[in-house]
Amino acid sequence: MNGKLKDLLAGEERNYIIPFLWQRGETEAVIREELTRIREAGIRAVCVEARPHPDMLGPQWWRDMDIIMDEARRHSLKVWVFDDDHFPTGHAAGKVKEAPLEHQRQFMSERHIDARGPDPEATFLLRPFSILDGARPVGAVAARRDPVTGQLDGELIPIDLSTSVQDGVLYWPVPEGYWRIFLLMVTREGGDERRKDYLNPIVPESTQILIDTVYEAYYARYKDDFGVTFAGFFSDEPGFYNSKNSYDFASGLGQASMALPWREDLLELLEAEYGSNLRQHLPLLWHEGGPHTHAVRYAYMNVISKLYAEHFSGRIGKWCTEHGVEYIGHLIEDNNVHARLGCGAGHFFRALEGQNMSGLDVVLWQIVPGFDEMSFSWMGGETDSVFFQYGMTKLASSLGHIDPRKRGRTFCEIFGAYGWAEGLKLMKWLTDHMLVRGVNHFVPHAFSQKEFPDWDCPPHFYARGRNPQFRYYNLLNHYTNRLSHLLSDGRHVATAAVLYHAEAEWSGQYMLFQEPVKQLMQHQIDCDVLPADILLTSFATEGELAINQERYSCLIVPYSEALPVELISKLIELAASGLPIHFVDALPTRLSQSIASTDLLEQLKAGSNISVVPLLKLADTLRTNGMYEIGTTDWQPHLRTYQYRHEQMEVLMLFNEHPSDQLETHVKLPGEGLWLSYDAFSNELEYVGEGRDYGLDLRLSAYESFILLRVTTADVAELALRSRSALPPQATSSRLVEPAEWQVSLASSESYPVFDSWGALTSLRNMSSRELLPRFSGTIKYECEIACVEPHGPLWLDLGQVYETAEVWVNGKTAGVKLCAPYVWDISEFWMQGTNALVIEVTNTLAKDQQDWFSKFVQQEPSGMLGPVRLIRP
Repeated sequence: MNGKLKDLLAGEERNYIIPFLWQRGETEAVIREELTRIREAGIRAVCVEARPHPDMLGPQWWRDMDIIMDEARRHSLKVWVFDDDHFPTGHAAGKVKEAPLEHQRQFMSERHIDARGPDPEATFLLRPFSILDGARPVGAVAARRDPVTGQLDGELIPIDLSTSVQDGVLYWPVPEGYWRIFLLMVTREGGDERRKDYLNPIVPESTQILIDTVYEAYYARYKDDFGVTFAGFFSDEPGFYNSKNSYDFASGLGQASMALPWREDLLELLEAEYGSNLRQHLPLLWHEGGPHTHAVRYAYMNVISKLYAEHFSGRIGKWCTEHGVEYIGHLIEDNNVHARLGCGAGHFFRALEGQNMSGLDVVLWQIVPGFDEMSFSWMGGETDSVFFQYGMTKLASSLGHIDPRKRGRTFCEIFGAYGWAEGLKLMKWLTDHMLVRGVNHFVPHAFSQKEFPDWDCPPHFYARGRNPQFRYYNLLNHYTNRLSHLLSDGRHVATAAVLYHAEAEWSGQYMLFQEPVKQLMQHQIDCDVLPADILLTSFATEGELAINQERYSCLIVPYSEALPVELISKLIELAASGLPIHFVDALPTRLSQSIASTDLLEQLKAGSNISVVPLLKLADTLRTNGMYEIGTTDWQPHLRTYQYRHEQMEVLMLFNEHPSDQLETHVKLPGEGLWLSYDAFSNELEYVGEGRDYGLDLRLSAYESFILLRVTTADVAELALRSRSALPPQATSSRLVEPAEWQVSLASSESYPVFDSWGALTSLRNMSSRELLPRFSGTIKYECEIACVEPHGPLWLDLGQVYETAEVWVNGKTAGVKLCAPYVWDISEFWMQGTNALVIEVTNTLAKDQQDWFSKFVQQEPSGMLGPVRLIRP
């Protein structure tokens, strides 16, 4: 039997959940109680975060950490630590502002003066620029402007400041025409003011301040725990933050007012990348200006993103490796900023190079069921929903698959700042959304020890005992740990690789990588997203692209006006080795660099195994060419699939992402073997079928997932399989449960399981309606008696619409709990002829009671059981 399956059935799966545990200086009793609640929730690790602690790295902080470490040692918990005093990472607990200027954040920005010539005696005042914001000039360029449009026309003349400036005055004879004199200044001003005292991630000595202040402090105190109880460090949303708007997601080059990341030798590094004429083309980083515009922007982004990788995540990751712990974290990826400046880090894959897991976060209603293409208004404005639903998670899990350092691991910081409108139903949907895209570690946000209510980014899982759904939270965590265990330490199976678009975006017109990914996912064709850096070291064998343990049948290149010369050469080589390469919509027409491209692009055009495919024909093209694993009889745009291979076992996850519609189709399963279904809530297996390309009639409710395992016949002999009758189709006759009245009683989270009688309902209604209980949060108990004259046999109870967690008792015996649809129970063993007592408890969220700020972004759901309630027989 496969070891993973053996672990699960023995209840010995590892822990894959690392929730944030916020510290504000609470009492020892409160800290120990919260850790007890975390263990009760089925979790065996924490990530400790100051949120914010009043004495970070001071005596009170170490007192609190000592308590946590003591509890962790006693109960075999792993402890991770958030690596700063507040998010985002980079403040270094306030120590950066004490460092030398060259180790602090500095920026290059442009100031310009417009002029009209001819004027051979023209002069320009420079001193006011330095006086106003402490800037110092590092270069000057004169750019001719089009006399009609005012745009730069491409003629740029460098000005030698060493010979042209005297006593703060620039002497430069203006030629005929309209000119713009650019002054290139280095300053500490212009970036995000809230991050002014943050480190400079492209300067190694600046990152070292964080290491010396925070990392070394933990090592000094817990050296003997490193790599044992003390698991590692977590960086949260580090980035450049060079835009005045903290969350400017459109912070690419070409914005006149944006300050750019700087270090003292940056011009020399850019010259090595771009060429000796770099300085005269620098204004093109901010302004359009002829054929060199994209080349200089590509050079800048290429250099700056590599510097970030080496001197921030790379440096921290190296320190952690040397000290026996791991380094994890995530960036801000929102609305495509992962390939940009501002709150981004320039290049998603490079920025996470030093970390031991790939990572992302989903907070603040970034992902909402049903809004997979339609934008959604959230705290950050309007979502690029295609990115959030089809791109972001695949971006992260792809890095987990292709980077050996990650060992197949990708985590998601999840659930945070959705407000109390988010309950276990949505949490389960989000968990499945992640699992089916390759995420196998989770950082739930968050456990807060503050007295209730804590308005800081709810929901909070325990909430000092006030979260009425907390008693069921362990069910979700057991489910998550079991499936994460199944989807770890093996090999992801994907048909296609899709090129990451960063270099194309820096170089001209481009298509976002998520557009082809969406087409594939809506047709059940799985893929990974690959950066050019990885492709450059890859090879093709037997017509497949080989990267780490992954094998891809084809490479897809989103539309790119230009790509780097070395990448074009590599694509030609891979195609010649037999790898099919599909360019979406068109081939590139030039190179990212300012070099001649005609011959190379002609080779690309004439190359074997290279084709151009319209975006909307992409999935059909792959299916026609046999490049797929899973087939369906009809188009199922909301069916998500994930295939994962172990020795002697294959895992297939199927998930219906539609928020309300049931999904029905016929699925052809890949390969040959014997298929079992696995229920990750009950930890039980059931026989499905066997044979080559086995066909399965699939019916999934909204929110429902289905796990299939392909195993050997020998394995089945060792397994205890659940034997239950299959739920019949909806067309089967059913009986409505319509008692004369439902007796209703209520319990708050504090009073449960003691209920107070509320009254009776003759028909099921939304209990949050204005005339009933619009502010009630807690558990609603429904009780009735049902007469039965039919003989004993298979029987199911379907509650219909429920909001949201439901637990059922039949004749005093528990039938189980459902966190989300389908709210259907097999009650065959509990039902009897005569009178049957039915008790249903439905627990909603705290949104009705709290009406918190974060819940204002979404429509509010009803509360209670709306039905129709049915008894279903074969």
